[in-house]
Amino acid sequence: QVQLEESGGGWVQAGGSLRLSCAASQRTFSSYAMGWFRQAPGKEREFVALITSTGSSIVHADSVKGRFTISRDNAKNTVYLQMNSLKPEDTAVYYCALTPRGGTTPRDYDYWGQGTQVTVSS
Repeated sequence: QVQLEESGGGWVQAGGSLRLSCAASQRTFSSYAMGWFRQAPGKEREFVALITSTGSSIVHADSVKGRFTISRDNAKNTVYLQMNSLKPEDTAVYYCALTPRGGTTPRDYDYWGQGTQVTVSS
């Protein structure tokens, strides 16, 4: 059973930055692609970013491109999401997830963290 634990969420003013971390219990973490998703109240879960197992390929959603950056440290079993130039519309619960297949939809992912709240005030 894989366990994922996010941290780093919080409250920030518009234009500010936060870095989310997601620690995985899986010993073969380096074999899997990882993704970040977010879900705002009353909305569907939305893809944010994906990084392949080695970090050789990265995808960011258009809504965050140029502001957010996904990265990973396989030695620490951790994936990160650096969020800069935050906007009020970025307010959501952010989830990390693990996939053996890759993809940008929630159904592509087998394991999820519990989520961390990010609130951006205007």
